[in-house]
Amino acid sequence: MLKTIKQYLQAAADTLLPRQCPVCHNTLGADETHLCRRCLASLPRTHLEEIEFNAMEQLFAGKVRIERAAALFYYEKGSPYASIIHDIKYRNMAQMGIWMGKHAVQQMGAFFNGIDAIIPVPMHRDKEAQRGYNQATKIAQGISQATGAPTGAWVIATRPHTTQTQKGAYERWLNTRDTYAASPQAQQALAGKHVLLVDDVITTGATIIACAEALAHIPGITISIFTLTAARLD
Repeated sequence: MLKTIKQYLQAAADTLLPRQCPVCHNTLGADETHLCRRCLASLPRTHLEEIEFNAMEQLFAGKVRIERAAALFYYEKGSPYASIIHDIKYRNMAQMGIWMGKHAVQQMGAFFNGIDAIIPVPMHRDKEAQRGYNQATKIAQGISQATGAPTGAWVIATRPHTTQTQKGAYERWLNTRDTYAASPQAQQALAGKHVLLVDDVITTGATIIACAEALAHIPGITISIFTLTAARLD
């Protein structure tokens, strides 16, 4: 009965204000969530999880020790699929972030096996208050709901940093130095655990390297990395 009422209310809302696919801008059907079936099927998947020592894992070689790394799909500026990240990050579409995290688990199942804890790349409290939420946290929540692994703020942002968008690799590294630290609870909670660091996009890897370095001192910790999207890395 509740499901029927929910469907009725959704249908009424769609009539008054039709939901659109952010990629193709066509009206979504009643059984489509956030993306239409055609655009979801055409998502520019990386399939990095299927490649040994893939291009994303190579970003971290010699910098920080990780178990594995992968992203769901490629991010290219100007691509219609870039609107997914823009909607999650800037257009108050937090629920899409959760939904995409769940979809990643559906698509990449085995990649998430053996994960004990999920850690979103943190946002400084001032920036998070301004935006209203951390998009990495929403993606992590979706993964957590799909896998059952807990998510927590075991890495914290100790200071704000400027946007990484227009910076080169060295500038990004400088911008993230001493930005992140393990929380006071991290060592007890994560010792001997396999943790997954989660973010929305990866380019040079500077931000995630800084987060991984903040955890590296914890005894027996194993670190893997997932980002919803990745810039072309090869």
